[in-house]
Amino acid sequence: MLRFVDIDQAYPEKRSETERRKDFKEIYRPFDPQKAAGQASRCSQCGIPFCQSGCPLQNNIPDWLMLAGEGRLREAYETSAATSTMPEICGRICPQDRLCEGSCVIEQSKHGAVTIGSVEQYITDTAWSEGWVEPIKVGPARGASVGIVGSGPAGLAAAERLREAGFEVTVYERSDRAGGLLMYGIPGFKLDKSVVQRRLDRLTEGGVEFKLNFEVGRDASLPELREKHHAVLLATGVYAARQLTCPGSGDGVIAALDYLTRSNRDDLGDVRDNDPTLNAEGKNVVVIGGGDTAMDCVRTAIRQGAKSVTCLYRRDRENMPGSAREVKHAEEEGVVFEWLASPLAVLTKGEAIQAVRVQGMRLGAPDASGRRAPEPEPGRTFDVAADMVVSALGFSPEDIPEAFSAPDLSVHRDGRVEGDTATKMTSLDGVFVAGDLHRGASLVVWAIRDGMDAARSITSYLDNRLQVLGAAE
Repeated sequence: MLRFVDIDQAYPEKRSETERRKDFKEIYRPFDPQKAAGQASRCSQCGIPFCQSGCPLQNNIPDWLMLAGEGRLREAYETSAATSTMPEICGRICPQDRLCEGSCVIEQSKHGAVTIGSVEQYITDTAWSEGWVEPIKVGPARGASVGIVGSGPAGLAAAERLREAGFEVTVYERSDRAGGLLMYGIPGFKLDKSVVQRRLDRLTEGGVEFKLNFEVGRDASLPELREKHHAVLLATGVYAARQLTCPGSGDGVIAALDYLTRSNRDDLGDVRDNDPTLNAEGKNVVVIGGGDTAMDCVRTAIRQGAKSVTCLYRRDRENMPGSAREVKHAEEEGVVFEWLASPLAVLTKGEAIQAVRVQGMRLGAPDASGRRAPEPEPGRTFDVAADMVVSALGFSPEDIPEAFSAPDLSVHRDGRVEGDTATKMTSLDGVFVAGDLHRGASLVVWAIRDGMDAARSITSYLDNRLQVLGAAE
């Protein structure tokens, strides 16, 4: 260990920009085993592991880095899997530069962080290829069932932990495939769908039942699910797109998730229509937004063969909420960023979009969050040519009480479902909430954390309930 003084920071080899613009395959090649071990051995094994505290899952990062650096990969995998249900997925899509790697002591000492995410992915990918990923170890049957609404990262994490605890678990998913955001929201160049599918297959083989094309509110109400199960977890995520409100932002502006879902269906080979409005080929594309969803959209448009791709963001580069690494990938692939730029209007000719009129911005005084608030810069406007405009301004919760026929379910003013901070219990007895539906739009790793926490609370709740019922009998 402590090799950071003589081994430089290095990531797995990236495919060339020319090559990766042509397909939706992951951009990194497999990590060379010797280089992966070398990167792991750069860890300083510091007494206070800030990388661990910077990880929402509190992963035992120094431990599995030490094991990987010593070539003890199976032990490294077991250590990694002890605190995470999807380490190879987090290794691919977590913004490590803002989490574990951003907190790394070596990063703070200017030697360049240990490439934690790449090593995490390498360890578990190796475990899958070597057959070390064992089936779910189902605990003794407890005689109780849990219904989970939503098969995104929070729902899947909870399903695995609850099945390990011995509960019967049914996951209700309104789409035709399980996986939620992991399957339909994140492009294949960041997360190959086979990586998600093998996790889903493992859950199915472990006895988790998936009911697909099942929409709560249409096929069953929340009260009906409560009658059927001893506990219910709401993990639907947030899918109501925040709307662009400038003049001209009508039906011609595409919602980011509609665009990404269609592209992912293309990648999976199951497109049912040929709607040309959701294809960027040959078009001047403008994406509005600065988060990771916006980065997914601009990089997808490049791969679809767009004539040009421009990203408008109202703050500067340093204040962009998306991963700095993703911005760099996008620039390498040909995306143009207009910083301090906000849409004034979408200009059309007839029904066809022609351009986006842009208001130049500047950063003023800090707002309530502490970030400097953008404000218009007088006299600076310009037009960006556009045949296709994608709005990636974030997501809000749907009206869950109305949709699920559960008017007594308490929600915040912004629609997020209220839940006890410690237990995740909602205002309805036996109904819990996890992930973005409770937290608001956030990271996959936080959804996984919430799902695992909810599973622990549900286990405790049902243990107590079953003991009471047993005593009454």
